[in-house]
This record gives sequence, C-alpha cells and structure tokens, in this order.
Amino acid sequence: MGLKGIALRRKRIRRKIIGTKDRPRLCVHRSINHICAQLIDDIESKTLFSMSTNSKEIKDKTKSFGNVKAASLLGEAFASGALKKGFSAVVFDRSGYQYHGRVKALADSCRKKGLKF
Repeated sequence: MGLKGIALRRKRIRRKIIGTKDRPRLCVHRSINHICAQLIDDIESKTLFSMSTNSKEIKDKTKSFGNVKAASLLGEAFASGALKKGFSAVVFDRSGYQYHGRVKALADSCRKKGLKF
C-alpha cells in the first residue's frame, strides 16, 4: 500500500475514534527507531499526556528502542503516568498500524497496568 492508501486508512479510522477529556484517545506513532504514545482530547485539540521511548524512564532500562521489549516498557510507564494524571479509561487509536508486534505489546502492557480500553 502506498502513502496515499495509508493516509486514507488513517482518515477513515480517525472519523470513528473521538477522544474526550473524560476518555481521551491513546494515539500510537511508530517509527523505525522509536515508538510514541499520547493521550489526546479531540474536542479541545489538546495533548493531555505523552511519552516515548526517548523518555528518561525508558532510556535507562533498555539499549534499543525500536523493538517489542521497549514498546512493552513504554506501555507500563505510560499507563502508570496516565493513571497518576487521573485517566483510567481511554480509546485506543492504532493509527492505521496492524495490531501486531510493538503496537500490541504497548496495548497489552497498558492493560496489564490497569488502563481500560
């Protein structure tokens, strides 16, 4: 699938998923070297909380940041931070990526720490 197809798939998904202040959207971005997760309130267009494998908590625990282990560590740290900020339920937005590998590891570790999807 080309870049145009990927953009269309993301738009189609975003039409259906809306995050609010009470239940924000957990958006995942994946690159070759890193993975990033953020909580977004779509009504006010604000990022409420974000974390990536560039964060200090993750950098201290692993040497490579673009693998499943790093995504799992990010999910645990992200869920802990989100729960501290008062967010217990989220809407999961995989941003058009397959629910497999790093995206699945991040989601599973967030659920394990107590974040409800």
